[in-house]
Amino acid sequence: MTARSLIAAAVATFALSAGAAHAAETPTVVIVHGAFADGSDWSRVIPYLQAKGIKVTAVQNSLDSLEGDVAAAQRAITNAPGRVVLVGHSWGGTVITQAGNDPKVAALVYVAAFAPDAGQSTADQGKQYPVPEGIKHLQADAAGYLSLSADGVASYFAQDLPRSRTDVMAATQGPIAAKAFGEKVTAAAWSTRPNWYIVSSNDRMIQPELERDYAKKLNAKTTTLPSSHVPQQSHPDEVAKVIIEAVEAVAAK
Repeated sequence: MTARSLIAAAVATFALSAGAAHAAETPTVVIVHGAFADGSDWSRVIPYLQAKGIKVTAVQNSLDSLEGDVAAAQRAITNAPGRVVLVGHSWGGTVITQAGNDPKVAALVYVAAFAPDAGQSTADQGKQYPVPEGIKHLQADAAGYLSLSADGVASYFAQDLPRSRTDVMAATQGPIAAKAFGEKVTAAAWSTRPNWYIVSSNDRMIQPELERDYAKKLNAKTTTLPSSHVPQQSHPDEVAKVIIEAVEAVAAK
């Protein structure tokens, strides 16, 4: 082999190694869904992330307790290769506020989500704001689990989606134990990590003004969408763009 061939081979090997290293440095996205939903709530966003070569795990919460949902998120974080961008929607925001304290978590993305302080519960949030209309339509069963009727999903949870889709969302929703809303986080991961926040300006489950105040409190890079409570369903491309921005910011460090 000539000297020129040896140099070319070395350059090619270096390029391959650099490419592999770059791929290894791309963080995994772990998504935590909210109440009245399951992991399929993110089915319209995940393909955008995968098209960018980003590994994604959508956690399936039991919605029995904060502790249980944090444990489910923790398993996904532990199993992820390298660093993690942790995404939470609605109740999932409370979950990632606790689970995001894992040292593998490099950034947090809140999507129309709760973001309590350490020592606070979800139920502590928003008491100084008017009660969102959708909350008035929650139904409790004999076991103390809360859900929304098909009409409730269509009118208050996802009012910007066609009824054919909201009926499926109502059928696949995960009822949440009401007591979970009273469980407190012990440490707020957003206080030590970069944050992104998506405000849904037409939200009927969490007051949009509360979401805006969360974004300010977190000093988050903020995107506002003219969406219902589920922008991941009605504006999946724009939600994916925010998550990709977080991934790229982490990968660049």
